[in-house]
Amino acid sequence: MEAIRKQASKLREQVARQQQAVLKQFGGGYADSVFADEGEAQQHTKLEKLYISTRAAKHFQRDIVRGVEGYIVTGSKQVEIGNKLCEDGKKYGVENTCTSGSTLSRAALSFAKARSLIEKERGNLLKAFGTQVAEPLRAMVMGAPLEDARHLAQRYDRMRQEAEAQAIEVSKRQMKIRETSGNGDMISRLEAAESKLQELKSNMGTLGKEAVAAMTAVEGQQQRLTLQRLIALVESERSYHQRVLQILDQLEREMVSERQRIEGAPPPVIESSMPPPPAYEEVNGIFMRAPTVAELVETVEHFLAEAIQSYRAESETELNLSSGDYIVVRQVSNNGWAEGECRGKAGWFPYEFIEKRDRVLASKVSQVF
Repeated sequence: MEAIRKQASKLREQVARQQQAVLKQFGGGYADSVFADEGEAQQHTKLEKLYISTRAAKHFQRDIVRGVEGYIVTGSKQVEIGNKLCEDGKKYGVENTCTSGSTLSRAALSFAKARSLIEKERGNLLKAFGTQVAEPLRAMVMGAPLEDARHLAQRYDRMRQEAEAQAIEVSKRQMKIRETSGNGDMISRLEAAESKLQELKSNMGTLGKEAVAAMTAVEGQQQRLTLQRLIALVESERSYHQRVLQILDQLEREMVSERQRIEGAPPPVIESSMPPPPAYEEVNGIFMRAPTVAELVETVEHFLAEAIQSYRAESETELNLSSGDYIVVRQVSNNGWAEGECRGKAGWFPYEFIEKRDRVLASKVSQVF
């Protein structure tokens, strides 16, 4: 439709140029002065500029609407993906069965909560884009004021072409009368043509003023509304990013705090599902081994071993170990326990927590006793 209008405008310009050429060819003094009125010429020029200005603003408004609508479509898809990610995080946080702690579960729940808030803010942003930007601009692009003003301008243009054609007709009749001395009938027709021309000029002037006023009003409304909607777009997006930044800052603080808590905590002690160690009997204040039929203890030649992981004693007959400790191993049971001495204390500990060492620095041996 727009291409057809452009083609029609070009055709009108060509016709106008041809009519001007005809006017010059006939050289009629009356015809030469038909459009010599300075006020009418200024009005015509202003109306042309207004038509171009309002058309450009209309195209810009339409481009904004299309861009915002595309942003809403892609943003809605992002909201959908974000909400799915939120559900996954919440599900892991609730159903996690990790045996080493619930740190990741808490982080997953915090992440899910923050993501839910972010997607809610994004949804509000998309809604604002639609109601505060796209809808008002679309209404103006398709609205009656702009179309009515453009129709007035087009009517003025057609009437001006008609007046130009009538001016040519008046010039022709004037030349005929000068060449033939004229008669009553020719003079009567000339007067009728001149009267029609004056009527066209009068109507054209009135219509031109109305068209200029209407187009000026529309131009001002376009400028104001478009600027307001652009400001609303910027403010909505700025507010969205500020709120999202607050949410992310809070989430980061929670996660960093949890990470610091983990890094500052002592290394976890691996609990053993082994059977209990052999028992001791206290004789004169000294714990001695009390063998039973069910528990056979192999007395081995004493050797040095290094603890490869920590062990926390669960009874007074057991021995606390820290990774890196050196132990004098004196006995090894057939159910996975070993008995020895470390740092002046004796007791039982899981055999798998130590490794035998053939060579040990003297400084390390001194730590055993």
